[in-house]
Amino acid sequence: MKKLYPNKDAGTLKSDSPIHRFTDSPGSIFFNKVTILGVGLIGASFALALKKRGLCRHIAGYGRKENNLKKALGMNIIDSFDIDASKACADSDLILFAIPVGCFTETAKKINGSLKKGAIVTDVGSVKGKLVRDMEALMPEDVSFVGGHPIAGSDRMGIDTAAADLFIGARCILTPTEKTDKTALKKIAGLWESFGSKVSTLDAEEHDRIYAAVSHLPHLIAYAIVNTVDEINNSYLGYAGNGFKDTTRIAASSPELWRDISLMNRDNILEFIALFKKNLDSLSGYLKTANSEALEKEFKKAKALREDVR
Repeated sequence: MKKLYPNKDAGTLKSDSPIHRFTDSPGSIFFNKVTILGVGLIGASFALALKKRGLCRHIAGYGRKENNLKKALGMNIIDSFDIDASKACADSDLILFAIPVGCFTETAKKINGSLKKGAIVTDVGSVKGKLVRDMEALMPEDVSFVGGHPIAGSDRMGIDTAAADLFIGARCILTPTEKTDKTALKKIAGLWESFGSKVSTLDAEEHDRIYAAVSHLPHLIAYAIVNTVDEINNSYLGYAGNGFKDTTRIAASSPELWRDISLMNRDNILEFIALFKKNLDSLSGYLKTANSEALEKEFKKAKALREDVR
C-alpha cells in the first residue's frame, strides 16, 4: 500500500490507516455556517446529521433545482438556500461538495472569491486521484481542502430518502496530500466520527484503484446486465426474482452521477473491465466444453471470497 506524503501539516499517514480518534469536546467541531453544494441523498443526510448532533448554527443549500431546495427548506434539512453557489458559500466555515464530481472544478472556480479565510472545503465524491490535486489548486490562500468519501448511500435518490443516521457504522475515507492542513484534517475526521463513521485514510490514487474494483466496475456491470436482458427480450425483466434484483440494484443509481465517476476514473475501470472480460471468457470456455469441474472450482473460489466480505 502507498504512503501519504510526510510534512509538517499532514504528518505521515499510511494508506487505510485510521485517523487518531478526535477526543476534543464536541464544541471544537462546531460550525457557525455550513454550505451544502448539492442537496440530494448524501448532502441532505450530512445536513441532518449535523443538525441532530448540534454541530452547526446555520445550513445553507445550493443546487440547480430551486423546487428541490424549497422542499429541503420546508423539511428543515437546510435553513436557507441560493441558486448562486458563490452567494450560498459566503461566510461559511465549512463547504461540502455533494454535487456530481464532473461539476467540482467548475463550481470551485465560481465560489473561489466568496470563501472566507479559515474555511474548510470537503467533499463526498466517489473519485479522488487527480481531482483532489485540482481542487487543492483552486483553493484560495488560507482555505483548506480535505478529500472525503463516505461509503454510504443507496440506489435511491433525493432528499426523501435522506437520514441523519445514514453514516453510522459506515466507512469514511479521507485522502489527504502533502498540502493538507493537519488541523483541517483532524476537524473533518472528528466530524465524520461524530456521525458514527469509521474514518481512515488512503492515498488519492490508491483510493481510485480500490473503488474502481469494488464499486465502479460493479456499477457498470449492473447497467450492462439490465441492458443485455432488455436486448434479449424486454418482457423477461418482469420475471426477475430477488437474485436479479440484488445483482442489479445499483443500476437504479443516478445516470448523471455514474457517468461522471466512470469518465473520471476511466483508466482504472478500463483495466478492470479487461480483467473481467478475461474471467467471463474463461467461464464461457468452460461452458462450451462442458467442463463441470472447472466451473465448480470457479464458483467455489468466488463463494469462499464472498463469504469473507463483511
